[in-house]
Amino acid sequence: MRVSIYDTTLRDGSQGEGVNFSLQDKLLLTRRLDEIGVDYIEGGYPLSNPKDFEYFQAVRELPLKHAKVCAFGMTRRKNAPAETDTCLKALLDAKTPVVTIVGKTWDFHVTEVLGTTLEENLRMIADSVAFCKSQGREVFYDAEHFFDGYRANPEYALKTLQAAATAGASVVILCDTNGGTMPERIAEVVGAAKRAVPCEVGIHCHNDCELAVANSLTAVRAGATQVQGTMNGIGERCGNVDLLSVIANLALKYKHEVLRPESLARLTETSRYVYELANMNFRVGQPFVGASAFAHKGGMHTHAVAKDPTTYEHITPEAVGNERRILVSELSGHSTILTKTAKYELNHDKALMTKILSAVQDLENQGYEFEAAEASFDLLVRKVAKEHKPWEVEKKLKLYKPWFERVTYRVNIEARENGTPITEATVRLKVAGQIEHTASEGDGPVNALDGALRKALVRFYPRLNEVQLTDYKVRVVNPRAGTAARVRVVIESRDGADVWGTVGVSENVIEASWLALVDAIEFKLFKDEDRPGR
Repeated sequence: MRVSIYDTTLRDGSQGEGVNFSLQDKLLLTRRLDEIGVDYIEGGYPLSNPKDFEYFQAVRELPLKHAKVCAFGMTRRKNAPAETDTCLKALLDAKTPVVTIVGKTWDFHVTEVLGTTLEENLRMIADSVAFCKSQGREVFYDAEHFFDGYRANPEYALKTLQAAATAGASVVILCDTNGGTMPERIAEVVGAAKRAVPCEVGIHCHNDCELAVANSLTAVRAGATQVQGTMNGIGERCGNVDLLSVIANLALKYKHEVLRPESLARLTETSRYVYELANMNFRVGQPFVGASAFAHKGGMHTHAVAKDPTTYEHITPEAVGNERRILVSELSGHSTILTKTAKYELNHDKALMTKILSAVQDLENQGYEFEAAEASFDLLVRKVAKEHKPWEVEKKLKLYKPWFERVTYRVNIEARENGTPITEATVRLKVAGQIEHTASEGDGPVNALDGALRKALVRFYPRLNEVQLTDYKVRVVNPRAGTAARVRVVIESRDGADVWGTVGVSENVIEASWLALVDAIEFKLFKDEDRPGR
């Protein structure tokens, strides 16, 4: 069975705290969602703000190959004709092939929020759907608060669906607007709705009880053929259902047809693209697409995964475009190091593996941790291999080389008269035999140091312009030492293709930050040298 995917990231998702898409963001995401085979893309409410109005004009110029764009709006006003309603006029002026109309289902909302009668609400639904249908649009009807309404007055809740279906709605969507319904209740109510209307039934779940994915899958099992939600589950309060998890489960677990067959392998890429557009940090523990979804840390786990990944993985990471990660930590043994270095084809050299493990353990004794700093571990392997048997290793692994040498650096913080601090970093480096001396101001010492370092290097390595520092964490390693305690700095960086973590440890937080920053830059340079097309 095919299950259609209706994406409302651009409207419902943008109602999430801290989420704001520009017009260009909305157009870029529309194109990306179309590429992976999303069936319906809800662009917004054309009457709500100028940006949504402009979106519906601009989106007409996009050469979409699959998706249908939907304009979202409300039923007509009470006691007024549909033909003169400004909201419905805006929906039609958007010139989308599909319009989605939301109406009241819960009798409490009808009388207390709308302030009208139950009979007038039914007319509002029917008139609005029929008018848009008469203008050549396909109409979806979103039954707001349907599960609450059905609990309060099941007969009336079903009448609202029937009013929309009779007027011409092709799909009626049952909305768990408060996100408080349990899966068994979802199944029961979806079944009742299916028996009550002749058209298709969809589901729209919010995640207030952490059940949006389970509820959406349950609805499909009960007969729903459309799932509405957002990428990464962004949205108001606790968010909407995460369509990425829904899609993966429907396709891989239930064998339903969703998106395009080849699109499953782009789910991780799509997730990160949306996070980038929304300027949000990745959720590492996100199922299927998170960085930790296929990460293995314990020695027993990594040993088993090296023999057969199905011992601790329910699907192959590649099925959703993700990758397996073997985390290096104090729990690591030889098996972890063997697995972690397998890509270099060095694991036949047991002596080298022992040296790498010994180096890891020595550094962790100093306060280093590599489980969130795989890029620093990669550089460590290159350094140890260079000291081991470089003439045997060099054909399989580019050995460590310093891309630049630090001469000096200085960070200066001055307070203005108004109390606002000014931070300036100065670095002196030797690059390709030349001395580079640069300075940069920043929001803080690390930001300033990062700016000065890049300014000195970008002339020699232009692709460093692609790198963004996206997260910065400081942890005290030995708190008993008080203000003289050693600190560990972990930095997350990304470019257009990858995300990587680096670590530095020192009694001085600036020095620890410098070490992590240098690793981040050197990893980028090695990475691009290994994969020149990336």
